[in-house]
Amino acid sequence: MANVQTVTGDIDCGRLGRVLMHEHVFVMNHEYQVNYPETWDDDERTDDAVKKLIALKSAGIDTIVDLTVLGLGRDIRRVRVVAERSPVTIIAATGFYTFADLPTYLRVRGPGRLFGGEEPLVEMFVKDITEGIAGTGVRAGILKCVTDAPGVTPDIERILRSVARAHLMTGVPISTHTDALAERGLDQQRIFAEEGVDLGAVVIGHSGDTDDLDYLQRLIDAGSYLGMDRFGLDGIMTFEKRVATVAALVQRGYASRMVLSHDTSCHTQNVPDEYRAKNWPNWQFHHIVDDVVPALLDAGVTSRDIETMLVDNPREIFTAGASGGN
Repeated sequence: MANVQTVTGDIDCGRLGRVLMHEHVFVMNHEYQVNYPETWDDDERTDDAVKKLIALKSAGIDTIVDLTVLGLGRDIRRVRVVAERSPVTIIAATGFYTFADLPTYLRVRGPGRLFGGEEPLVEMFVKDITEGIAGTGVRAGILKCVTDAPGVTPDIERILRSVARAHLMTGVPISTHTDALAERGLDQQRIFAEEGVDLGAVVIGHSGDTDDLDYLQRLIDAGSYLGMDRFGLDGIMTFEKRVATVAALVQRGYASRMVLSHDTSCHTQNVPDEYRAKNWPNWQFHHIVDDVVPALLDAGVTSRDIETMLVDNPREIFTAGASGGN
């Protein structure tokens, strides 16, 4: 079987085991950390991240896909320290996270921009995949992009098309962030298709934030996987509705088109720990194993369906990606 790049080296896709396809190790704001270092205790948070992943492995999860990219404070050196001490395999991502605008450095570079030149985003993403991130040799195994409520702004379109082109050059799969209520997954699919992407290589993320089965059916019919990947964020969509939506799609025969996750992190500077503990107590790595799987079984989803979503689909996504670019 083909190999996939992980933070600690490439492994056979058949060894990924049970995979959470949309998670984070650290979500950071580097300007605040540099200027207000009291906002981040590196050793303490690293040690705690390792403990969380050791516990996750004991709960039966073997791999997480860390979709932390530029815009979310990706620091691959910190993640590598965690990965080297963790029994959980970590797959790193490249891409860009913004809802509307790129930072000035990128806004002024590229075709039609102040300083011109080739599109820098494509080069950045391809380098992260083929050579490694930040000179570490750690190669990204997946691409990440965002289309949220503001829609396809000019900079968002640049990112989407750059991700599509980097995918075509390298073959690695694409995973996205969307505003499901605004049906942004359809915008992503349209642009990817215009660029020649096989939509079977795309996970439309945060699809579980809606129970609009007609919208979700359209995404599946176009060929993509659905990321039912925000379990635990009950303020956005209730636990019961998330479970019912997955169960309804399984009943339609689509277990083979969904992946499961939480979109949580070991630590994030964007959400205070005390707020998360009080308001989103289920937004943690064990929720799917402890609560979601039993609820799905009670809803008529079979153990085989669950293994399809946690094991088979991630393996197929990365196996197809490991075959290389066009």
